[in-house]
Formats: sequence, structure tokens, C-alpha cells
Amino acid sequence: MNIRSFIIPTVISAGLLAAATIGVTEASAHHAFAAEFDGKSPVLLRGKVTKVEWINPHAWVHVNVVGADGTTTEWMVEGGTPNTLLRAGIDRNSLKVGTEIVVRGYQSKDKACTPICKANGRDVTFPDGRKLFMGSSGTGAPKDGSDPTEMPK
Repeated sequence: MNIRSFIIPTVISAGLLAAATIGVTEASAHHAFAAEFDGKSPVLLRGKVTKVEWINPHAWVHVNVVGADGTTTEWMVEGGTPNTLLRAGIDRNSLKVGTEIVVRGYQSKDKACTPICKANGRDVTFPDGRKLFMGSSGTGAPKDGSDPTEMPK
């Protein structure tokens, strides 16, 4: 048996196995809405943007919400991918730190707020009244009319 006839198929097989493993890891890291968020726990958050994480697979918008008692709670709101947000009209400039926004979405299943509350954002309303879809849809998200790609029933 020639050494080449053994090494080449082995190297190709190892490469395919590595590519398949990476694909599985990335796919399992991305979650469905229903895996982390509760469609029966809507939230309405009004506060100022403190930070934006413009990352894949989901962008995160951090908002400080001041309650009726004067206490401030930090919320970490998941949006769609940066590309989805851009197509909806949301970019880094529209979510500047200090901008007061209103976010309608759904709280995380664990309801934990230590140290940060988490929610999935459905739409965001800007100070000028513009209301834009945040890109969280499908995979178990409630069909509440926010997603412009949802077909009306």
C-alpha cells in the first residue's frame, strides 16, 4: 500500500470531521426563542441606552430602567442579528448611549435580575416616535404582529 493513498484520504476525512464539528458547535450555541424567553411574560421597558453589543448571532442593547420607586434596573435586551437590525433601520448611530428608548419584548424564562435582567426585544420606539422591529421572531417567538414577515391569519 502506498503511503499517499493512506495519508490523503485520512487528511481529507479529518478536515471534513473538523468542519462538521465546528458547524454543530455553532448551531447548538444559537438558540430558539422558546429555549430562553417566555412568550407569556411580556415586558415594556422605558430607559436610556447604556451599551450596545453589535455582535453575532444576536445584538444586545443594554438599557437602564428607572422604576416608580426610583431604583434603576439594568436590562440586557436581545435583538436580531446586526444584519437584521440594519435591514429594519436600526444601526449603531440610532442606538447611541444615552438615547431614551421604549422596548416591548419578553422576559427570560428564569426571571432572574441578578445582576442584570434579560429580555428578548420585539420592537423599539425612538424619541421621535419611530417604532422599528428588533428582529426577534420565529423559533417559538409569539406571533404578535411585530414581525413584518409574519403572514396575517
